[in-house]
Amino acid sequence: MTRCSWSASRTPIMYPEINTFLRLLHTRRISSFLVTNAQFPEEIRTLVPVTQLYVSVDASTKDSLKKIDRPLFKDFWPRFLGSLKALGEKRQRTVYRLTLVKAWNVEEMLSYSELIAIGQPDFIEVKGVTYCGESSASTLTMANVPWHQEVVSFVQRLVDMLPQYEIACEHEHSNCLLIAHTKFKVEGEWWTWIDYDRFQELVEAHDEQNGGLQSFSALDYMAKTPRWAHFGAQEQGFDPAETRFQRRSNKAKNISGC
Repeated sequence: MTRCSWSASRTPIMYPEINTFLRLLHTRRISSFLVTNAQFPEEIRTLVPVTQLYVSVDASTKDSLKKIDRPLFKDFWPRFLGSLKALGEKRQRTVYRLTLVKAWNVEEMLSYSELIAIGQPDFIEVKGVTYCGESSASTLTMANVPWHQEVVSFVQRLVDMLPQYEIACEHEHSNCLLIAHTKFKVEGEWWTWIDYDRFQELVEAHDEQNGGLQSFSALDYMAKTPRWAHFGAQEQGFDPAETRFQRRSNKAKNISGC
């Protein structure tokens, strides 16, 4: 299954022909993953179904969002909240993408939980910020990068405030965890993965005039999560069928699995 994932500085939703482009992808049976920076609520609302729609939630308060994202619009906060509300109206897979910046936004736990209540996403992807070197456009340093265990601790405390969510998956080598709505936990088993063929079938059967933009839901194309991807698994999200290379003391070490 071919997949198209793009953000274009997290604003691809600004493209006036975005829906035409998405339909073109789907007619070619290409799955779509779209990231937006939560500044275009109406465009989110009128977006045709995508395989997975992300909204970047880089901070949880107006002041911290201004500091971290340096938004272009004066009304960036109403736009931000409006985008989360619009996301909550979608029925296909929706994701909040939270980037943790140590000493900047990790202490805003209650505010994050309030933002999650607005959009009620299917999933919340929490990742430690990646330091890409010194830049005049950013004051980030390595001191702002949380350790994986710090990300785990943050997520555990956050989930305690979210009665409808649990930690589902872990990806230790990406410093990332996945929080999932419990509707994706069926008889004690997580179904957080995607059935791509089923999604294409649903899109092909989709009729905007008769069914509207929300004619099928995320639950209609979910797939079972493999055990190695579960939070707490020994593999910590690393596929045991693949080979992992780790560099220690300037010497590469070949490790199969974890």
